[in-house]
Amino acid sequence: MPKKNPYYSGPESDHFDGTRFFNPEGMTPHGLKDVFKWKMQPMAKWPKHTENKAAPAAPPARVEGDGIRVTAIGHAALLIQTAGVNILTDPVWSERASPVPFIGPKRRREPGMPLDDLPDIDLILLSHNHYDHLDLATLKRLHQRNAPRVVTPLGNDRIIHAKVPDMDVETGDWDDVTQFGPLTIHFERCHHWSARGVGDRSMALWSGFTVETGQRRIFHIGDTGYDHGRPYELARKKHGDFDLAILPIGAYDPRWFMKDQHQNPEEAVKGFETLGATHGIGHHWGTFQLTNESMHDPRKQLAEALESRGILAHRFRALEPAEHWDIRETGPDPRRGDSADIHAPAV
Repeated sequence: MPKKNPYYSGPESDHFDGTRFFNPEGMTPHGLKDVFKWKMQPMAKWPKHTENKAAPAAPPARVEGDGIRVTAIGHAALLIQTAGVNILTDPVWSERASPVPFIGPKRRREPGMPLDDLPDIDLILLSHNHYDHLDLATLKRLHQRNAPRVVTPLGNDRIIHAKVPDMDVETGDWDDVTQFGPLTIHFERCHHWSARGVGDRSMALWSGFTVETGQRRIFHIGDTGYDHGRPYELARKKHGDFDLAILPIGAYDPRWFMKDQHQNPEEAVKGFETLGATHGIGHHWGTFQLTNESMHDPRKQLAEALESRGILAHRFRALEPAEHWDIRETGPDPRRGDSADIHAPAV
């Protein structure tokens, strides 16, 4: 008898076999043998604690109209402000990305701002259920503070409601569309997996998101393998060019083990190009040591990848906690080299 799925029950599809989700024509997660092989390899030494370069972020209460401000909290947690809506992605304020408070990946940098100093949060985009993305303690605090809506792929509502029963959670499948005030939100395919323990692998879905305002289009992926560029090709085919692509650039080494679940900076740049994006932000680096590369390698390799492909460095930035980027409603196209109307991150 196949194992019962505790999170989701629904019809089979091209990415759900009735019990587990999977990546169509893609790869499955590595087994324990490969995990042990990886764990025997040396990891770069990270500092126990690194001070943020910027002072704690102080975002405005709202960003109205078609302007976009993105403030980095750390790892995959970002505050996106546009069209009068305040959005958090994969919020984690806990000290560890772990099911227990005394072991597991420990935070090496403080969040870009205290949770209590956030502006009112309206919406949370939650990409999947790994502990560095779905942090129940943080979700409970946010619910008590603002009662935001959570938009997340199939099955993750059961995980959240076990800890925060009254939280407003809306789930969707790949290619589903939902509305939140002036925003249209699309669930997008990406190449990843999910698990909260040893017996529930891939029983809740993972996804990226496209967020559309009246004039702007934002693409956000919390975690993905490059998958021959298919997540980006599919999104561009559906939506056209993007104003902003928010893409993971860390937790990629060693490649033999990580390439199917975490893209590297060079692949992120290829995805940025495929999306036809004007601006790019790199996240998922420099906060929790999950893999073997050093703390600052993702930012260095991003700069090298941009240079090798002839892309101006100010177009795609790896934001550190507390840094922000304002993308104005109007202004010159940064692809032409004139960035005078684009705010640099606060450092």
